[in-house]
Amino acid sequence: MANISAQMVKELREATGAGMMDCKAALGENDGNMEAAVDWLRKKGLSKAAKKSGRIAAEGLTGAAIKGNKGVVVEVNSETDFVARNDLFQGLVRMIANVALDVGADVEAIKAAKVGGITIADAIADTVAKIGENMTLRRAAVLSVGQGVVSSYVHGAVVEGLGKMSVIVALESTGNAEELARIGRQVAMHVAATNPQAINSSGLDPAVLRREKDVIAEKAKGKPANVVDKIVESGLKTFYKEVCLLDQPFIHDDKKTVAQALKESEGKVGAPIKITGFVRFALGEGIERAETDFAAEVAATAGQA
Repeated sequence: MANISAQMVKELREATGAGMMDCKAALGENDGNMEAAVDWLRKKGLSKAAKKSGRIAAEGLTGAAIKGNKGVVVEVNSETDFVARNDLFQGLVRMIANVALDVGADVEAIKAAKVGGITIADAIADTVAKIGENMTLRRAAVLSVGQGVVSSYVHGAVVEGLGKMSVIVALESTGNAEELARIGRQVAMHVAATNPQAINSSGLDPAVLRREKDVIAEKAKGKPANVVDKIVESGLKTFYKEVCLLDQPFIHDDKKTVAQALKESEGKVGAPIKITGFVRFALGEGIERAETDFAAEVAATAGQA
């Protein structure tokens, strides 16, 4: 029997997209012959992943997970939203989120991490082969606090912790953790609804601020300089109410800003509260989706049948 090296398994996996263990079995069954191993995988329907890898994956699931004072959000994409209802795919997203809690937000580090003897990259490839759609781990983010809580909210949840949009919010406080978590969830829901750009004005991209100032000043063009300055100042305050979390009207009580709502909540918590970070992942945002001719797709499929 041929000696099956790790390099041989790697080459076969890259050529077919099949899982690591399937590639090792294929080489073993075919005495190390690469071409025969490829055919073996094809006959067993295990080389689908490579064929699917060029397809746009803009559906799928986002997921949130909390462990102690740390929280993560991940986005795992698939080709169709049907996959989001698949137990196998849901399990994969949960696994990825739990791994991210341990290894951090770096996508390559997550893919290289092992669960039960196989890497996340292999788990993704195996799931692609079984379900028959391209899948990608697109991104991940982690928040943590020394004292306080990280709260989460998942919008459009298909099961607990997985859905079309996931938000985590980090609240720093020495107060009652249970009450703090409740407030944190409310803030996370607010972030899901309003999509703020930063916690406060100091966190905004300077380029965004310059552009906004230029727009406001251009509208006031022709007025005295001191008047323009006041108009710009007033316009920026309005802008902050739109894009800065603490300045936004709180969705649960729009007569208060988020900052005011947090200040009032400090009495129930028993200590000051500070938002130290938030992350909002909406499924497929920023991905260019291919325009498809559904009738042509059906016709092509019918022709292949």
